[in-house]
Amino acid sequence: MNIALLGYGKMGKAIEKIALERGHDITLKVSSSTKDFILDDIDVAIDFSLPSTAVANITKCFNANVPVISGTTGWLDQYDDMISLCSSKKGTFLYASNFSLGVNIFFEINKTLAKLMRSLPDYKTSIEEIHHTQKLDAPSGTAITLADDIIERTNYKNWSLDAPKQNEIGILAKRIENVPGTHEINYDSEVDSIQIKHTAHSRQGFALGAVIAAEYVHDKKGIFTMKDVLNIS
Repeated sequence: MNIALLGYGKMGKAIEKIALERGHDITLKVSSSTKDFILDDIDVAIDFSLPSTAVANITKCFNANVPVISGTTGWLDQYDDMISLCSSKKGTFLYASNFSLGVNIFFEINKTLAKLMRSLPDYKTSIEEIHHTQKLDAPSGTAITLADDIIERTNYKNWSLDAPKQNEIGILAKRIENVPGTHEINYDSEVDSIQIKHTAHSRQGFALGAVIAAEYVHDKKGIFTMKDVLNIS
């Protein structure tokens, strides 16, 4: 499979290593200094670029009829536009806030716990996320996904990075050198606390999930999620 890497930072290089180990070819590498590129003979593109370039990259893939998966966060105010464009072009698209297979299992555990806690208002919910200092957006896309999944299943109405109001989930975003990613959900009451936590030890888990997702979509048409990749109903 010929893969284009749209974004060749630390994550792109980790994806390259895994893709080569799995027998794929990296036929295009697009870095922040690349002014233009052509998607000839590309089977699938993997976008881990910047929030400022993600939409242009994804659009270019749709116009070239190249399946694209994206793990770039910070651009989701235009997500619906990209979904509409993908449908109109009869393209292939998979976005995930986190490609780690473990995190996607964690998403499902979070949903189940939220359902169980819905009828227990004495427990206050909060989220803490920690990432490396090079991560530009806060909170992380993963934290937002976790918060949105809780909101959908409980009486919470919103999330907040600042002091949360009533019916808001407080998210604490920390940036610490060399932390690949940690996410913790807390339910605190006067009598006890419940926590669930996912800790990434390296970028390898994210890279592996991205390559597996690329393998999944490259011969398909439509809009997919990691639930499709992992066959989670």
